[in-house]
Amino acid sequence: MKTVTTGMTGVLLAGGKSRRMGRDKRFLELGGRTLLDRAVSALESLFPELIVVVAEPTPQLAGLRHRVVTDLIPDCATLGGLYTGLAYATHPRIFAAACDMPFLNPTTIEWMAGLDRHSDVVMAQLSIGLQPMHAVYAKGCLPHLERMAKAHNLKVQDLCQAPGLSVRLVSEDELRAVDPQFLSFLNVNTLADLEFARKLLAGRPANHGDEA
Repeated sequence: MKTVTTGMTGVLLAGGKSRRMGRDKRFLELGGRTLLDRAVSALESLFPELIVVVAEPTPQLAGLRHRVVTDLIPDCATLGGLYTGLAYATHPRIFAAACDMPFLNPTTIEWMAGLDRHSDVVMAQLSIGLQPMHAVYAKGCLPHLERMAKAHNLKVQDLCQAPGLSVRLVSEDELRAVDPQFLSFLNVNTLADLEFARKLLAGRPANHGDEA
């Protein structure tokens, strides 16, 4: 059955640096599954193509059932990974997320993907700021990301100011209808974050709708 995500590529950024965590957070467990596996499961349920972007080749990912690619622009953090996923995508638009987001929700992703099919960027604007790692990007972003990388401006949020790009910012009020607690945007950077996520998971009812 055709859905709003049929003509899109899912891109999962799984760089592997994990500087703040001090260990490879891709393989940390939450609810009996690794963070990487949880994120892959959420995205593969929606997109006909899923690309996993890493900073450098990782033997542990050799058996992954999806294409794994290495950063085309090294040492550019999230921006480099986003550029890489967008460049390799066979579809004109992608949905990008990070592997350290344990509560990715297919319902929320599909809603965002279908919100504005003509904008180059569809990104949530929460009170804590723009959320570039749960967002939609079109191929038209590539030259702007390349220019930012060359200028050593690695703040992906600044892409929203790029001249010529059509940007759709999603407000908190809009998001509350599909994700009242904004859990989709929670990421795990530290052991304290991981413990918080475990407490959230333990306290949530089984029918919450979190398919990741």
